[in-house]
Amino acid sequence: MVHIPGILSSPSLRCEESNKIKQDIYDYGLTQYCLLVLKQDHSQLHGAWATAAQLAEILSHCCVGLEVKEDPEEFYKTFLPSAIDSLLVLGKRLQARFIRAIKEKEKQDFLHWFQIVTDAICWLFGGHIQLAACVLQNDRFLQLLITDDVETSIIMMSVLHNILRINSSILLHVEEETLHSVLDELVYKLSSTTNPAVGSAATKLLLLVAKHCKQLVQLLTARYKGLKGLLSKHWTGKGFDREVNQLLDLLYLEQSSGKGGMQKQHQAACIIQAAWRGFQTRKRLKKLPQAVITLQRSFRAKREQELQHLTKQKEDEALKLQMQLQRQRAMRLFHERQLALLEVVHASQVNKYMQEVEEKSALTIQRFWRGYRARRLFHQQKQSLKEYKAAVIIQRAACKFLEKRRRRRPLSPWKEPKGLTDEQRLALQQKVDDYIKLHPAPQMSEERSKELHMQAQSKLAQFLLRSRLDQRAAQRREALLAQVNTDVELLMNAPGLAETTEKDLGAFMSRSIPVATKARQTHNTMLKYSRWPWWKKLGDEFMEDDVIPDDAINTELETLFIGGRKPF
Repeated sequence: MVHIPGILSSPSLRCEESNKIKQDIYDYGLTQYCLLVLKQDHSQLHGAWATAAQLAEILSHCCVGLEVKEDPEEFYKTFLPSAIDSLLVLGKRLQARFIRAIKEKEKQDFLHWFQIVTDAICWLFGGHIQLAACVLQNDRFLQLLITDDVETSIIMMSVLHNILRINSSILLHVEEETLHSVLDELVYKLSSTTNPAVGSAATKLLLLVAKHCKQLVQLLTARYKGLKGLLSKHWTGKGFDREVNQLLDLLYLEQSSGKGGMQKQHQAACIIQAAWRGFQTRKRLKKLPQAVITLQRSFRAKREQELQHLTKQKEDEALKLQMQLQRQRAMRLFHERQLALLEVVHASQVNKYMQEVEEKSALTIQRFWRGYRARRLFHQQKQSLKEYKAAVIIQRAACKFLEKRRRRRPLSPWKEPKGLTDEQRLALQQKVDDYIKLHPAPQMSEERSKELHMQAQSKLAQFLLRSRLDQRAAQRREALLAQVNTDVELLMNAPGLAETTEKDLGAFMSRSIPVATKARQTHNTMLKYSRWPWWKKLGDEFMEDDVIPDDAINTELETLFIGGRKPF
């Protein structure tokens, strides 16, 4: 396959034979194979980039002049655009490798292969004119064109020159975004570089565009207003003055032809601007007094704030100085007082006095600290207290509102329930009868019922009598315990034998005082019990006359003094 380009370009080969070879190559699928190989990544194999460039050349030579008879629509609308896209992808990869290459030999090889691929693209759309628009509208072509590298930029501008030479009006049929991108890149190259080769190629392209497309001259004049000055100042005398002068003549001619319309538009724009500026000026003049008043108010407020700040600062400094003087005076008085006391106090009492002073100082510090902590906690809880009060007020208002609404709501009229029909009544009676049959009540005679009732009454009376006796025994135990505790307390608090008197001896030997106290308490308890209402005495039918009720017992026990513990 390497010799296919030489065979196809051989002068001894006739046109019919060349077409026959291309048809056989296409029929055997070699062109499809080349297209698939071009889509692969060639960076992993040695010498793959050279092979890819040769395959691109073979593909372009085999496709030009080929007349497909079977399914030509697929060839022209699918295969050829895919081939263009694959060649542009390969060119983009070679351009990236060329820019990243460091060695001069590698750069020359990648540039040579990139030139082969671009020549293949030009050869392909030169044989199929409809592919020129496909190349120009491809995003990868714009990516190849938009580069800062000089060599690849010149090559891509030569490709664009071949496209315009083949179809000069193609820029009028592409999308507006693509057209603006191409023109922006050409003008950018003129403004950003000083290389004469790049400037010459860009100038020639713009001149070719301006010669064949009058509409694009208007676009260049309107879109790039500084293009004429750029060409006349930076690119005059660089070796391609003839092309520069021709382009400038076309731009100035277009500007002079459209000068009358532009002058009218300029005058109309001036009139509109004058009217608008007059309206804005009058509007500002109307608002000027209010703006001056606002400015004066803000200035006076700011000046007042500054004066208040200075006054407060002076007051703070004076207060700080006064506090400092008071501290110094208090410290001086404290030291003088200490010296005076040290002169008065005996030497053996100095340590005791200093300890008392330290304790008083500690108490003072603690008092101030607790007050500060309480105030800080109060301030922290102030917000929560406000929220709580607000919640209480809201709840009270809501409750009042709901209560008023509940009172205003009319009572629903009472509706008498619907009576049962005869059929429902019969069905309900049948259910009751069935339930009684399934769950019969136990039969018991009246004598048996009375006997059980008497037994229950007797057992209840025995239980109540026993509980009263137990309570009375517990009461006696508590009284004895209280008496023992009282005696123990008296013994513990008794004076010594040397200090004992007859009065103290009578307190230990006489039992009349505790007995009289207990009798008085029991009498008071019985009087209270006798004054109770009738509903408090229910259930006391089985109580004996000498039994004191529960409340009376509790009252008596509460009034007794039990030594060793406080009464509850």
